[in-house]
Amino acid sequence: MNRSLRSTTACAMALGLLSSPALAGMEEAQAFLDNEIAGMSVLSREEQEAEMQFFVDAAAEFQGMDINVVSETITTHVFESQVLAPAFSAITGINVTHDLIGEGDVVEKLQTQMQSGQNVYDAYVNDSDLIGTHWRYGQARSLTEWMEGEGADVTSPTLDLDDFIGLKFTTGPDGDLYQLPDQQFANLYWFRYDWFNDEKNKADFQEQFGYELGVPVNWSAYEDIAEFFTGRDLSHMGVEGEVFGNMDYGKKDPSLGWRYTDAWMSMAGMGDVGTPNGLPVDEWGIRVNEDSQPVGACVDRGGAANSPAAVYAVDKAIEWLTKYSPPSAMGMTFSEAGPVPAQGQIAQQMFMYTTFVPPLVESDTVMNDDGTPKWRLAPSPHGVYWEEGMKVGYQDVGSWTILESTPVDRAKAAWLYAQFVTSKTVDLKKSDVGLTFIRESTINSDHFSERAPKLGGLVEFYRSPARVEWSPTGTNVPDYPKLAQLWWQNIGDAMSGAKSTQEALDKLCADMEDVMSRLERAGIQGDLGPVMNEPQDPSYWLEQPGAPKPKLENEDEEPQTISYDELVQSWQ
Repeated sequence: MNRSLRSTTACAMALGLLSSPALAGMEEAQAFLDNEIAGMSVLSREEQEAEMQFFVDAAAEFQGMDINVVSETITTHVFESQVLAPAFSAITGINVTHDLIGEGDVVEKLQTQMQSGQNVYDAYVNDSDLIGTHWRYGQARSLTEWMEGEGADVTSPTLDLDDFIGLKFTTGPDGDLYQLPDQQFANLYWFRYDWFNDEKNKADFQEQFGYELGVPVNWSAYEDIAEFFTGRDLSHMGVEGEVFGNMDYGKKDPSLGWRYTDAWMSMAGMGDVGTPNGLPVDEWGIRVNEDSQPVGACVDRGGAANSPAAVYAVDKAIEWLTKYSPPSAMGMTFSEAGPVPAQGQIAQQMFMYTTFVPPLVESDTVMNDDGTPKWRLAPSPHGVYWEEGMKVGYQDVGSWTILESTPVDRAKAAWLYAQFVTSKTVDLKKSDVGLTFIRESTINSDHFSERAPKLGGLVEFYRSPARVEWSPTGTNVPDYPKLAQLWWQNIGDAMSGAKSTQEALDKLCADMEDVMSRLERAGIQGDLGPVMNEPQDPSYWLEQPGAPKPKLENEDEEPQTISYDELVQSWQ
């Protein structure tokens, strides 16, 4: 225990102000700060101790309580579950079990609690993609009201909401905060910087395609690069075995749906201009009216989920998966496909979820001896229907959510844990492990200035103003759990060839409208729920400005690339 804390503790004990549990808690906090944080924090040691003292004091009335929280299984949450949860329990006396399950299972558990009213978990880290669900159903606690009311006595004075970079994604149209970001990662274009800068590769590409090999700005260039590298002999670079120009996944699995709802359709240009999401038509193809009420998903109701741009988006994904990816990719899920680029046979990936950067950094195959990467991250290219002002990518914001059905005392204890794992004391260390940034202070820290050259552009991206063009699912989606499952089931039919892409998307949008129509009839979302448009001839909507957009005569635009170094300079 350091001298200042020792003297403070001694005085408090002499005055009878510090109980033995509180003293034990601060002793555990000191050990945690010494051994686990070890100076890796944006706060001074004195500030860290003060923050830990808050948790010890605020937890006093919950000593011995057992609480259960849940999140999906990614590196950041593994660190929380295995390191931070035991530390929190030791410091506060609140016994927290942090379960790790699949993302789809998290949504299922959340849905079960919402439907039954029974307390399944005391808090959830679920994607901010559910913000439209939480806002409309009123079953998630408004954290704005919570922090000012029942939860005021357990809200840390050093929480510093202004330091969080993702709050706009977890705020409803009513201005209330419903979720607190815990981890955040984008999908970015990933490529082998060393392969792209090899003189023979550059010369051969120029000769074959007539323009410079570089970061693709549009899908036409991406396709050319995929063709160029697939099956290419790279033995002159010491690369053995077959290489591929694309990596993706296609198994009929819940994660296949994320691959499309996570902004793939927006990158193609299916929706409307607008950030954080297209309005009135978003990247799910759902149209809303001026009151944010969903009115349709199919073209005949003004939606775009089965529009020509949507068909183009899915067709391209299937074509590239079939032609330019490892044969095994078609049978892979999100979690199986993510680590494959680290094995060294992939030239580029249209979007790499940056949660997979940790295994890349640990791979001797794709890292240089000096710890710098052989790869880089850049903005994903966009499709032919895309236009300036549209979102260009997806950002996952896994966020703490506390449901109204959780008893107040358990909600308070869980809220303390949520604040602990997102606190400034902890966040720099947690981000160093998982690379899923949530705080401005962490991103701009000296530590990440030093580490940036070894992370292939990740830090530069998060420090750039460009990051706001990457966003999660928005509030157009009225019931994420019900609607999300429709995507993988229907697009899976297109992937397998059981249906044409148009047939699969026609079924998808019709299924979404069935769900929204049921919500409308039930009236359970009140004035915020769907109010479906009457169907009209699709030509009516295709002739209107914006989405849905009519089919272009030529969907092969002029390919365009940019040098990576020039691109990064534009972020400064």
